Amino acid sequence: MSQSSVSKPLTGKSDPELDAAYRAQIAYLLEHSEFYRSKLAAAGISSAEEAGGLDEISQLPFTEKDELRAARDENHPIGRHLAAPMSDVVRVYSTSGTTGTPSYIPLTAEDLANWVEISTRSYGASGLAKGERMVTTYNAGPFVAGVTLDAFAKLGVCHIPVGAGNTERLMAAVQLLKPTTLGCTPSYAQYLAEWAAERGIDTAGSSVNKILVAGEPGGGESAMRQRIEAAWGARVTEAMGIGDISVSLWGECTHQTGMHFSGDGLVHFELIDPATGAPVPMEDGAEGELVYTHLKHKAAPLLRFRSRDRVRLSTGACPCGRSGPRIRCIGRTDDLLIVRGVNLFPSAVRDVVGKIGKGVSGTISIKPKTKEVRQTPPLSVVVELAKDEQANPALSDLIRKRIRDELLVSTEVTLVDYGSLPRTDYKSKLIDWTEAAESGAKGE
Repeated sequence: MSQSSVSKPLTGKSDPELDAAYRAQIAYLLEHSEFYRSKLAAAGISSAEEAGGLDEISQLPFTEKDELRAARDENHPIGRHLAAPMSDVVRVYSTSGTTGTPSYIPLTAEDLANWVEISTRSYGASGLAKGERMVTTYNAGPFVAGVTLDAFAKLGVCHIPVGAGNTERLMAAVQLLKPTTLGCTPSYAQYLAEWAAERGIDTAGSSVNKILVAGEPGGGESAMRQRIEAAWGARVTEAMGIGDISVSLWGECTHQTGMHFSGDGLVHFELIDPATGAPVPMEDGAEGELVYTHLKHKAAPLLRFRSRDRVRLSTGACPCGRSGPRIRCIGRTDDLLIVRGVNLFPSAVRDVVGKIGKGVSGTISIKPKTKEVRQTPPLSVVVELAKDEQANPALSDLIRKRIRDELLVSTEVTLVDYGSLPRTDYKSKLIDWTEAAESGAKGE
């Protein structure tokens, strides 16, 4: 294991090198970023000295995704947070633009090299090594996942990019080219096993012995992980990043004790209470929303960027030798539902249902009554049966009881035939808002 892949343990005080990098980044922002000059000035800060060091970072304002969108106009297509001349930018990625015009993410050569280094650490932690063959569904077009292609090359992996949307081509590559590793979302890994089984293809007997999942919560859910591992006869590890900051910021090792932080020296992270914004102490078992700050970024550095990813933190040494923090992603705070005062993440419902095992496929859909966070119980949950299973009241009652016992939420469970709920080769959607009434009704 290379020294760069070993994260520093959490301590009460900031590491002097990280603190110096942070102070230099703040000075850079004030000099080069119109967006942050205005933002920090509004907070009463006009110099790097006034901003202080990493130990005082919680006193500075957050950066929200909507602010970055609002910073764009015809004369500033990337946004007023662009802090380097376009002549220094060597790559521009974009988001999917599902809410309107895509957001553009520029990188200088130095930024790109740092992103590749982070991804190399992340995937290296999973055991991916030189000489292995890896087939992936990552789209290398406009999206930041394309950086992983550079990381695979740096690791010396024989990469077989198939891209999204072509299951037959992907399974042909598995059968003919004998890859040792599959890279995709966890929901797609599960779908591939189902698709193969229906066609008499033995995925458990294939050459794949490692599955690296990313792109959505689920890879760390015990039920989904066990289902995928059993179907493929392979070990599942997960990675997580965020396009605005860096891809694959977290990567899990083969001990499967959580995702290790892979951005040491390049990105700083905090935990906050998503409701109040208050810092959450970095203690074992702590839960909160991840907030990120670039430490050595040039094109469009971000300060205290709210990720909306809610995680549970683990501290202490991992059997692999890495001593830095590890996380499990619980869900996204913007997917959170509140049912009679109880916070509920859709992925938690999927995990509870999946642990039932026999009788269910593991695929679910939650159908809120109204288009708002607060929901009146019982919450409607659609659960797909396992193949050749028939709906029965006893199974519905068991699912309702398990959800009530583990998540403290009352539900109305509807069982549907196997294959009724949609599958995807990218990120699965666990909430179906199509039948929800417009917000305005009173929640509980």
